[in-house]
Amino acid sequence: MVFRELKATLLLAVPLMAGQLGQMLIGLADTIMVGRLGPLELAASSFANIILWVPLVCGMGLMVAVSMRVSQARGAWQPEAAAAAVRHGTWLSLIVGVPTVLSLLALIPWLGHFGQPPDVAAAAPEFFVPVALSVLPALMTMALKNFADAMEQPWPAFWIGLAGIGLNVLLNWIFIFGHLGAPAWGLAGAGWATFAARTATLLVMFAWVATTPAFQGWRPVHWWNRPHGPTLKRLLALGTPVSLGLLTEVGAFSMAGLMAGWLGTTSLAAHQIALTCASVTFMIPLGLSMATTVRIGACHGASDHTRLRHIAIGSLAAGVGIMSLSATGFLALGPTIASWFVTDPAVSGLAARLLIIAGLFQLFDGLQVTASGVLRGMNDVRLPALLAGLAYWVLALPLAWIAAFPLHWKAEGIWVGLAIGLAAVSFALLARIRNRLRAR
Repeated sequence: MVFRELKATLLLAVPLMAGQLGQMLIGLADTIMVGRLGPLELAASSFANIILWVPLVCGMGLMVAVSMRVSQARGAWQPEAAAAAVRHGTWLSLIVGVPTVLSLLALIPWLGHFGQPPDVAAAAPEFFVPVALSVLPALMTMALKNFADAMEQPWPAFWIGLAGIGLNVLLNWIFIFGHLGAPAWGLAGAGWATFAARTATLLVMFAWVATTPAFQGWRPVHWWNRPHGPTLKRLLALGTPVSLGLLTEVGAFSMAGLMAGWLGTTSLAAHQIALTCASVTFMIPLGLSMATTVRIGACHGASDHTRLRHIAIGSLAAGVGIMSLSATGFLALGPTIASWFVTDPAVSGLAARLLIIAGLFQLFDGLQVTASGVLRGMNDVRLPALLAGLAYWVLALPLAWIAAFPLHWKAEGIWVGLAIGLAAVSFALLARIRNRLRAR
């Protein structure tokens, strides 16, 4: 029974994994292509992404509520509830996204106050501005994609996202390096390419969701009617703890990035390379986690506790198995992978050492994200967010600072602290799942 449910989960997860990988490929393409400009430009884009990634992921956490609510409505066969969830999720992305973008733009004069090298802080705004503007279309796209995923129609959304990635890479090639008669904008070109690709992806995604026959009866008839306050509040009640849980993790990694910047441009650039690689492999268990949330949410809505238990067990085992492969790759191929990003020997050498540590915490990273997906499907979001906050901010970051500075382990020490935090949160979430399953 566990294997049968795991097969069904993986069939749903494959396009979700591919879609999440696709999103990260935009950052990977930016990192590789900007890295060709030099360590300064790579460090500047890294610094900008450290700040931009926090509000973007928090907004994405809120959009997870759409997936949770739609999957449960589908399990209980409530089309009107599913339509209300995606309509209000779209409104929520606007309500949250517009102030977020304005706040990010207002932060630009203060970029020099984050303790980064002066030349890095001075170069960052030209990349920061267009990518900050792209946060709004990215959040709106996520709301629509989560609806499609929860309706178990992930493949069209994947192909739309893949086309957006291809467009981003093409525009990078044109605007960073000045091909096809365009000016060579360098770092700024990477930022505007991201903005254009995310906007185009949103337009195509909305057109598909609004017209495809697969969603007939389950999508809103009137998308932009005034939102219903109680429905919006219910989405916020589901999404806010998820958002806060992601904030604790992403905020911890962003703080770790700032610490790396305190150590100099080389450390910051190497940190960006290692973090990009770890983030790419993380997208695979994240896709599995999203599929697990959808399937467990449907079982939760239908009160099918036996299937829920089998899905949870199979998904957790798959998460560990998947990340064991990426861990092996990082441990065996760290120097080769680092050399793909930058030619500077100091940066690539440090990045290779960081990838070894990243390989060691891959198993814990896969375990904690899959466990989070299990709990979200059961509407269990508050305590997991608290546990994550304690693991990252009370344990991981203080240990990272101690290891990096008083112990003089530098960038490697930062990553050791993060690894310990990931291990702690994974074990805590496993204990929570065990208690929830025993109670059923």
